[in-house]
Amino acid sequence: MFTRSPKMRTGALCLAVAGLVFVAGCAQKTAPIDAKASEAAVKAADLEWSKAAAAHDLNGVFSFYARDAVVLPSNKEMLTNKSAVQKSWMDMLTPNVDLSWTPMWVEAAKSGDMVYVVGSYTMTSKAGKGKSVTDHGKYMEVWKKQADGSWKAVADTWNSDLAGGSPILTKKVRS
Repeated sequence: MFTRSPKMRTGALCLAVAGLVFVAGCAQKTAPIDAKASEAAVKAADLEWSKAAAAHDLNGVFSFYARDAVVLPSNKEMLTNKSAVQKSWMDMLTPNVDLSWTPMWVEAAKSGDMVYVVGSYTMTSKAGKGKSVTDHGKYMEVWKKQADGSWKAVADTWNSDLAGGSPILTKKVRS
């Protein structure tokens, strides 16, 4: 009859534990994130964000920002807190201002949890005498997948294509 030595039993136990750890590790691996799906989700969210701005839905606009978002508005200081971001949008998106934007490039990091968007915007304001002024420009956003699976903008910036900047954003026209 064959008897196992204590070394053999310890070795067999170690091999069994190593095998279980390997199997458990394989089972816990998550499927790779689909970068194209991330891009599609962020593009859809960005279009919804633009619709909220067009509808002057300020709460909707604010909902697309992450809690710790950084906003870099044209010709203004960097905004790093929620109240400053909200005030900036309230000052910009007045009832006499119409704003919309369209994403042009959307690209995800290989990890799929960060996406950047580059696009163009159009902003139109009616001056006090009913004359409209239109600004065209570009924007860039960085979106990050949140723990709950949603996408939120963590960085946002825009600036005018017009020489001298936006007459709307610099309050040259606003009434």
